[in-house]
Amino acid sequence: MKVMIRRNSEGVLSVYVPKKDLEEPVVEVENPQLWGGAVTLANGWKLQLPDLAAETALPITVEAKKLSED
Repeated sequence: MKVMIRRNSEGVLSVYVPKKDLEEPVVEVENPQLWGGAVTLANGWKLQLPDLAAETALPITVEAKKLSED
């Protein structure tokens, strides 16, 4: 699914999912550089992000995979 990732003025990452009209803050990041790992949103969703360069500028729209909720 296409998602937009951005960082607000306080440095908090958030993910916007246009098809769901949903914006949620990121509460957990698997990889410190963000890319190539999973992130957990405040609503409990886990998304696998693509493997991009650590210095990739935000905001950016990427293809993320929603991981199953156990």
